[in-house]
Amino acid sequence: MNRVWQFITATRGQGRMDWTDWVTYGYLFLGVFLMFFPVIWLVLSSFKTEADIQRYPPTFLPYQQERVMVDGYDEPLPLYRITGGAYEGQVLAQVRRVGLQAQMVDPENPAGGRVRVDTDQREPVERVSLAVENYTGLFERFNFLRFFWNSTFITVTSTLLTLLVNSMAAFALSKYQFRGRTVVLLLVIGTLMIPQTVVLVPLFLIVTQMGMFNSLWGVIIPGAATPTGVFLLRQYMITIPDEILDAARMDKASEWKIFWRIIVPLSAPAIAVLAILAIMWRWNDFLWPLIVLTRTENLTLQLALNSFQGEMSTEWSSLLAMTVLTLLPIAMVFMFLQKYIATGIASTGGK
Repeated sequence: MNRVWQFITATRGQGRMDWTDWVTYGYLFLGVFLMFFPVIWLVLSSFKTEADIQRYPPTFLPYQQERVMVDGYDEPLPLYRITGGAYEGQVLAQVRRVGLQAQMVDPENPAGGRVRVDTDQREPVERVSLAVENYTGLFERFNFLRFFWNSTFITVTSTLLTLLVNSMAAFALSKYQFRGRTVVLLLVIGTLMIPQTVVLVPLFLIVTQMGMFNSLWGVIIPGAATPTGVFLLRQYMITIPDEILDAARMDKASEWKIFWRIIVPLSAPAIAVLAILAIMWRWNDFLWPLIVLTRTENLTLQLALNSFQGEMSTEWSSLLAMTVLTLLPIAMVFMFLQKYIATGIASTGGK
């Protein structure tokens, strides 16, 4: 902690922090708070019970009402602290509630009989507790591992196909001179302006006629080529000197060997950026899998999330828990590979 403080105070080479330093760090801390507070709230809320989530005013930490076993009762009874009336200051256990009154008993002296307490003269005895059953219940109610495998298979396979197809198309558009190259490039760029919803119906008909409806390949194949990936890699490959390719051709290297041995290694930063983007696209995709996949065994995690939302009610505790599990893989990928995003985008967009 001392080293961190020394680093902060030594940024301007002075013995004390300038007011601009305080403003800068305050702005940065505010940005970090605004970005990470919803995520922290999501994680903590996933450990709350359904009643705790719907309480008002909401609480930041997960609380659960304390319960105690009382002689003569089979189930644990909830504890309440009396705030008014003849029993003010005592901690009693609720046996039952009838309207605005509750029948309560002293947990230390249950033989003393039941007493009546107004519901507005008590407050629940609570403690910070994690509702781990929100997570364990997912594996009991749903085939979570099957959904996870479907999402992983679609994401990994689609990403590999996207990298292969887009890199080959970008190589042709950046290093080959042929008639109509500009027209093809304009068509690729023009598809960026077409909304996805416009092509859903014809794409669905094609997938159905090819026999890929209700198949994971029906989700994978249509997204194998993306105009964004082609344009991104093409802009980067233009910066690779043509002299390197000419030298390889003089050494009798085939075009396929030039692509694998020269273009792909030199385009690694841009390919890494496209890989990260493709992983996020495929993992978070919801609309197209919702149209193609209808069988339960083929659902992805994103589609499984929709099962918690009913027509009349929503299971928020289970929904939030599964949302956290769904976000973890993509968050870990972004955490370990995010440095390639800034490097690759700066290389592809700045040249």
